[in-house]
Amino acid sequence: MKRLTTLLLAGVLAGSLLQLSVAFAAQPEHLSTLDATGLSTSFTYLTGNYYKKVIPQDVLDTIRTSMLSALRTAGVKHASLPIMHASDDNNTDIREIDREVLEAATEGKAKFTPHDMSYIALDGMMKSVGDRYTVFLTPKEFAGLNQGLDGGDFGGTGIVIQSDDQTKYIIVENVVPNAPADKAGIEQDDLITSIDGVSTKNMSVQQASSKLRGKEGTPVTLTIQRDNAALAAPITIVRAKIHQLSVYEKMLPGKIGYVALTVFGRDTGDELTTALDRLQQQGAKALVLDLRDNGGGYLEAAVAVSSKFIPSGPIVSVESRASNITTLDADNTAINPLPLVVLVNGYTASASEITSGAIQDSSVGTIMGTKTFGKGVVQTIYPLPDGSAIKITTARYLTPRNRDINHLGITPDVVVTENKHAQFGTPAKDDQLERALQYLDDKLAHISQQNGV
Repeated sequence: MKRLTTLLLAGVLAGSLLQLSVAFAAQPEHLSTLDATGLSTSFTYLTGNYYKKVIPQDVLDTIRTSMLSALRTAGVKHASLPIMHASDDNNTDIREIDREVLEAATEGKAKFTPHDMSYIALDGMMKSVGDRYTVFLTPKEFAGLNQGLDGGDFGGTGIVIQSDDQTKYIIVENVVPNAPADKAGIEQDDLITSIDGVSTKNMSVQQASSKLRGKEGTPVTLTIQRDNAALAAPITIVRAKIHQLSVYEKMLPGKIGYVALTVFGRDTGDELTTALDRLQQQGAKALVLDLRDNGGGYLEAAVAVSSKFIPSGPIVSVESRASNITTLDADNTAINPLPLVVLVNGYTASASEITSGAIQDSSVGTIMGTKTFGKGVVQTIYPLPDGSAIKITTARYLTPRNRDINHLGITPDVVVTENKHAQFGTPAKDDQLERALQYLDDKLAHISQQNGV
């Protein structure tokens, strides 16, 4: 995400709500270097890199309309701004925008600074193409996007927890590899019956999580029950820095490995490799890849994930504005083939759809669930000098069989509707997962019969 042009397929983002500072703007004479560079860079990238032809006059008109709207909303009732006229020269158009921003700041006087107006202009600039994925991101929004994709850090034990319906205690859903809990011997399906001497009976997941998290280097003591018997002694774990994962795995009945991806982030490919290695070491005979509610992420991550299941051949083709097509192939990191089901739903989007489409077109797995979202375009993030950024749709993508799924989505091979109040990853409360397990059990039984086992 630190690179100038990082390819991104993000899930659907809400529009920016700009927090405008109240400061006195007394007849501004020029824009700051950061604001001027941000406007210039953004106009150049939008008009040059957006995946469809951009009409500069439309850009200028929308910028003007956005600033007028902001002025009038702020109480400047009779605000007026000169109409800008596009030329054949980008530099001339950029100077027009700069003058308009300064004029708007002067009109706004005590209500807006030139910096405020430059942000409003950038927001209008991106909206001018009428594309929901082409947006301006404030520094706060850009930082949030980075953290959502690349994960944050916190002090904790490295345990993913859930409430156990039967015992009402806290149960270990997953253990982060090589984290303190993993090194201390905590295992999946362990019951945590107390935390620092406090019973977890009827404790909420949020309450338990707040007790497990804490300052790095501080201890927390857990009482563990495993296989219906309490361990001989409580386990003391020293908290450490935990990096939020994007991949979670566990073994389900029948030696069926379950892997859920929350996002296609910077480390997702490596995390998936670790998760699959652990499941294979435990003897996984089949796999469920859960991409439900996964709104996407990096294009590179989609290729890396798909390559774990597709040994060779195309994963996705990317077509830019000039109709230049780049085909990205599998990277030769596939695991030994196992029966595979990929779970999807209406919130499976973007990078998730690249992976789903590649697996479906390559016939290496069965897509199950409900139709996916239908986002078949690629965005590029361009960071700006002041910590803000613009996100521009720069290409569309096609599946290995040259399917354009934009606004269409991917129809599953096996349609299974989602039950109300589903708890993803828990078969008893997840109809789609339960159907996937039945499907894989039948497939494994058929394979055994064929092999005479």
